[in-house]
Formats: sequence, C-alpha cells, structure tokens
Amino acid sequence: MTFYEQKLKNLQTNLYKNQDQIDAIIAVRNFIDANYEADLNMNLLSKIQLISKYHLIRLFKKYYGLTPKQYLIDKRIEKSKEHLVKGMTVTKSCYAVGFTSLGSFSALFKTKTGETPGQFRKRATFEK
Repeated sequence: MTFYEQKLKNLQTNLYKNQDQIDAIIAVRNFIDANYEADLNMNLLSKIQLISKYHLIRLFKKYYGLTPKQYLIDKRIEKSKEHLVKGMTVTKSCYAVGFTSLGSFSALFKTKTGETPGQFRKRATFEK
C-alpha cells in the first residue's frame, strides 16, 4: 500500500466511522418531515432506528443543532404558516399540522414568529 493509499484509508476511516449514526439521524429527520402531523414522540422515533431515545436526542442535536422535538415544532410552525397563507383558519391549521391544543399552538407560534397565528394570517392575506 502506497503512502497516499494509506492516508486515504485513514481519512475514510476517521471521517466516515459514524456513517451508521448519520444514516439513522437522517432517517429520523425524514420520518419527521413525512409524518409531522402525526402524534410523534421520542419512544416512536427511537424505535424506528432501534436506538435509545436519549442517544437519539444527543445525536440529533449534534448533527442538526436541535432536539427532535424542537425540530418537529419548527416543522409544524412552518407548515401552519403555509396553511394560514392559503386562507385556512387558525383552528384548522393548528389541528392539521398535529398540535392538539390551540392554546399551546398559539403560544409556540407567537414565540417562534413574534406574532399570533391570527395576526400572521391577517397580514399574510392582506399582502396577497
């Protein structure tokens, strides 16, 4: 084995040694993206990839900077914005994206966007 082949092998070993973990986290993110409106919890997400929920949280945060729950909330808020822009009511939008409480949806929406869902909807429909 030449010097360069040895260096390449070392790089591949060091850079891609966690490829299984990366693949598992990508699979969980894809599952969240496809099923954001469903009742997702850490037990379900960890069973998808046969990984402990605590390890899943650590890995997800390491690679994406957010916990799976934070990512799910952000995804739901973004999807609810799309629904509100299209003219859907706040209540229907709340339940369509998977929230079970209108109060918590409104509070999270305001925290993330700086305005209530109703204010966002009015502004979005006014700007059309």
